[in-house]
Amino acid sequence: MACLCYNKFVGLKFTIMNKHIKVFSGSQIFVNRLSQLLNEIEVPYLVKDNKEAGRVAGFGTLGNSIDVFIYESDLEKAQDTIDSFKEEIAEEK
Repeated sequence: MACLCYNKFVGLKFTIMNKHIKVFSGSQIFVNRLSQLLNEIEVPYLVKDNKEAGRVAGFGTLGNSIDVFIYESDLEKAQDTIDSFKEEIAEEK
């Protein structure tokens, strides 16, 4: 479900999607690579850095604490790119 909103600071209309889906969780290096690939196909994404948020708050997290989210409506457009990326990093391990 989407709602059309008006940003008074920029004066542009934009759509807010209330449904993001997590497509990847990993290290900063891998997240940067996936972000670059999503930019190339013009898919907006959201990066949630739990490790940095924990550090700032005074506690830490372990493991792959950086998540990448995209709009559910963009999944079909991004699926091939995400699958290729996951194959690429699987070969490196």
